[in-house]
Formats: sequence, C-alpha cells, structure tokens
Amino acid sequence: MRDIPVIDVSPLVRNEPEKLEVARKLGEALRTHGFFYVSHTGIDLTLIKELEASSREFFSRPLEEKMVLEMKKGGKAWRGYFPVGGELTSGKPDVKEGLYFGAELDPITNKGLWDLPLHGANLFPEKPLELKALVLNYMNQVMHLGHHLMRGLSLSLGLSETYFEEHYTKDPFILFRIFNYPLQNQESLMREEWGVGEHTDYGLLTILYQDASGGLEVYSGGEWLPAPPREGTFICNIGDMLEKATGGLYKSTPHRVRNVVARSRLSFPFFFDPNFFAHIKPIQGRLVEAQNPRWDKQDPHLFSGTYGNYLEFKISKVFPELFKSEIR
Repeated sequence: MRDIPVIDVSPLVRNEPEKLEVARKLGEALRTHGFFYVSHTGIDLTLIKELEASSREFFSRPLEEKMVLEMKKGGKAWRGYFPVGGELTSGKPDVKEGLYFGAELDPITNKGLWDLPLHGANLFPEKPLELKALVLNYMNQVMHLGHHLMRGLSLSLGLSETYFEEHYTKDPFILFRIFNYPLQNQESLMREEWGVGEHTDYGLLTILYQDASGGLEVYSGGEWLPAPPREGTFICNIGDMLEKATGGLYKSTPHRVRNVVARSRLSFPFFFDPNFFAHIKPIQGRLVEAQNPRWDKQDPHLFSGTYGNYLEFKISKVFPELFKSEIR
C-alpha cells in the first residue's frame, strides 16, 4: 500500500532556500495522490485543541439550541448550522452535522460584497461563547498557511512563486467548516453508512485538521487508501479548479469519510480558493490531459465562468432547498 507523504513545510513558511525541495515533494505528491500531509506549519497547536474542545461542547448541546443558528437564517451568505442529513453528497444525505463559516466581512467597508451570494456575516453561538474568537483566530492562521502552500505549488509547476497569488489568490475566497460525525451504533457500522460520500472539492486547496478517530479515505491509483490522522499535521488536497488550471497534471482526487469508531468524530476543513470573480484558465502551454470519467459525470475542464459561478452551481446540489429559497 502506498502511503500519503508527510512533508515538512517549514522552509516554505520561513522562506528558506530549502523551499525548492519542498515544492518538488509537493509536486510529486500531487501527481501521485492529489493529497499530502504537512507538518511544521507554524500554526498554534494549542489553538487547535481549544477549538476542538469548544466544538465538541457546541455539538453536545440539544438540537433546538443548535438550530438557533440554522443556515436559512444566514440567507444567501450560506453560513450557520445544519443537522444530520441536512447536506447532500451526490444526492444522498450525509451522516454528519456541521457549522459553516466564511470570511467575516465588515458591512460598511465591504457593502458591495454583502449583496453577493456567499458573502456576509457569520452566525456564532452564545454558548460556548469562546467559539467565535477561536474560529476567527484559526481561520486567520490557516489562511496564511494557504498562501505559503500555494507559493510552493507555483514553484512545483516551474512557475513564478507568486503565480497563483497574482492570478487568483491575492484576495482568496475563504470557507471554513466544522463537521461532527455522530456516534455510530453497531448496525450503522455494519451498513457502512458514509458520513460524506465520494466527492471532490471545488476550488484550489483544502487544508484539513481531523481528530484522532480516522475514517477519511482517498481514491488513488485505482484503490481507496486510508488517510489517518497524524499528530501535529494537517492533510491537504487540491480541488477542481487547480485541476483545471494545471490541465489535469494535478488531479482533484475523490475522497470520502465514514465514522469507524464508537464515538463522535470531528473534522475541520478549510478551503483556500480562487477569488470569487476569478476566471480559471489553464496555465499557458498546458494541454488538458485525457480524463477518466468521474463518479458525477462532470468535467471541470469544460466549465467556463467565474469561480463564483462554479461554486453556486455546486452548492445548488448540496443544499438545494436553501439555494432555491435564499441564495437566488
């Protein structure tokens, strides 16, 4: 079995000459798996533990208390809480609940953006009160890591270190989610119910922290590989728009999650994506490689428009009722 590599990215974070070797390793990992672990990221590990504890406290509260933050109250900003079964993957309800967050926009200085779908204010619970500060701090730290990693990906393609920043991510589109995969009984475990079914991500780069439960699987080389948690690391993967930009050299890899332990499972996916108004085009000189049919019969290489257009189309499949009633 081929292991997903763990890459020390401290030279990228500290802008040291060894960053070129890091870039080489990133490129190799993406050509092989589409996934890689990163260590020595500079992110405060104490913050992560505090965020995990606060998240567990929130999800342990009664459903009616959590539904105070239900997503329809976030409207077209697409923020808030959804219960188990409230999100679809490939048309099937997921066995998970979650909180959706995005960039926290000031309504005065960003008034024009507030009128757009997927922009606006986050919904935070009154209890635990500290969750708001923890989420905002975490998002800020991981966003900086995203900038570092995208510079490494630029170098891995033989491009200027700032290629993606200049074209797509100077002002990235940011989404953050906290998912809770509830305790599974023995019958559910036997049925192999998926917390989230097979899918790819939409944008450029996903940076995921997962708790110690395991359950993430990656489709690579014609087989499903486990992607277990590794102490002090994040696991990263690329999305559809980076596949499109690289002409298929780096492929958006399918993955899925199932809670395989007799306790709840937490995960914290952070999406570092192109600017909402960016038009994603193949890097000059790169031809689209022949693609194997995807499980969803979709081909991101055929899409034209802005990243915001692509995101709205995808969301309409995940939250159809919310999308129909609020976002449009």
